[in-house]
Amino acid sequence: MSVGIGVAVPSVLLVEDDAATRAFLSENLSADRFAPVVATSAEEAIEILGRARPDVAVVDVGLPGMSGLELVSRIRDGAAEAEWDTGMPILLISGEASPHAAVRGIGRGADDYVPKPFHYPEVLARLGSLVRRSRGATLCEEIRVGTLVVDRHARRATLGGRVLDLSAKEFSLLAALARDPSRVLTKAELLRDVWGYRAAARTRTVDSHASRLRRKLADAGGGERLVVNVWGVGYRLLPEEV
Repeated sequence: MSVGIGVAVPSVLLVEDDAATRAFLSENLSADRFAPVVATSAEEAIEILGRARPDVAVVDVGLPGMSGLELVSRIRDGAAEAEWDTGMPILLISGEASPHAAVRGIGRGADDYVPKPFHYPEVLARLGSLVRRSRGATLCEEIRVGTLVVDRHARRATLGGRVLDLSAKEFSLLAALARDPSRVLTKAELLRDVWGYRAAARTRTVDSHASRLRRKLADAGGGERLVVNVWGVGYRLLPEEV
């Protein structure tokens, strides 16, 4: 069974001083086909910008020394000693959730704003939207696994040319499994990536959604065994022998 993914891997400058948040975002953005370049301060971010050309930036407002807001202003103003794209998309994240904080960030030149605590799927969706707008292209437009086609941009899936009637979470679960169809995704990973859980939780929601998704794929007449339960671990899209 052939697997093909229409992917343009965008680089993301991740400016975050909190080690746990930085590691969480870097690991998960890498898994979602971004190429993170990390900085722990605004000063380090400026040094990186002088030698690299990231497609998009994620900037924490509460940085030590120069603040995230000041960094956004510096990016927009440019620098005589270094060239970078002053129009690069910027997503701000901040522990301040007030509307005034968002207005300040946008006023400094940020393109979007997410308050903490954030749900990772929201950050991923907003980054994808910023990259698509800046490139005029679709990020991860199609994932093909045999006769299964998952269009993440249109949020549409077909099997053998037949459109699948999926709920929002069923589609997100299918898209997560289709990204690496032979790899087992643990329930903890799926709860994080699809439902936005930041910590492990005792819930049957993954199993119930996977069961409904498997049934709908079977009803579509694909004749293939899809969405396989690996007992005690999680799920994969394709059986092991494929």
